[in-house]
Amino acid sequence: MTIEFFIAGGVCILFLLLALLFAALGEKGAMLVSGFNTMSKDKREQYDKARISKDQRNLFFFWSGLWAAGILMVWLISEAMIYVIVVIQVVLFFREVHLDEEKAFGKYRKREGL
Repeated sequence: MTIEFFIAGGVCILFLLLALLFAALGEKGAMLVSGFNTMSKDKREQYDKARISKDQRNLFFFWSGLWAAGILMVWLISEAMIYVIVVIQVVLFFREVHLDEEKAFGKYRKREGL
């Protein structure tokens, strides 16, 4: 077992714990999402907090699975496979980062009249 194996395992466990945290907190987990927690209370009420938390949970489960696959690749193929996983993780991470509040949370806006 190499250091790359343990790094991938540690990151996998970290993302798994974050996913479990969002699963346990439910709607309250939305307050842990960067950008959402800095909105005014009135503005936060316009968004579906349960859906935000659920999507974060699913994202962390997906990332945990990615790193679990990385563990297997490091173990079965080569230690260098950790770099492939890191590049994939960085790309996926930056796909989720939005500087514009509407882009970040627009899909979670509650619809009027429902």
